[in-house]
Amino acid sequence: MAKSNKPIVWGLFAAGGTITAFLTPVMIFVTGLAVPFGIMGPEVLAYDRIHDFVANWFWKLVLFGIIFFSLWHAAHRFRITMHDFGVRADRVVAKISYLLAALGTLGAIVLLLRI
Repeated sequence: MAKSNKPIVWGLFAAGGTITAFLTPVMIFVTGLAVPFGIMGPEVLAYDRIHDFVANWFWKLVLFGIIFFSLWHAAHRFRITMHDFGVRADRVVAKISYLLAALGTLGAIVLLLRI
């Protein structure tokens, strides 16, 4: 029986979709609606508070997870969308999209470790 990478790819896709679906609306609410409309004070998004928040190793790990799973979800979604649009060079599209997700993951690691 031939081995397949599909469970790994679909697992990352599903986890990324779930995390993105639950957390993106919260992030949009806090940064785009709550502060500008006065529900929360502007000190919530002050540089010092955000820096202290992200400097904690636990929140770095959480942010990395959000970025990692969202990138891999987007990569797989892009691959499937290109197939739906009729682009039949699946290996090329897969390599490009997953390479970009891997580069984004490495970038996130570097940036989070520099904080």
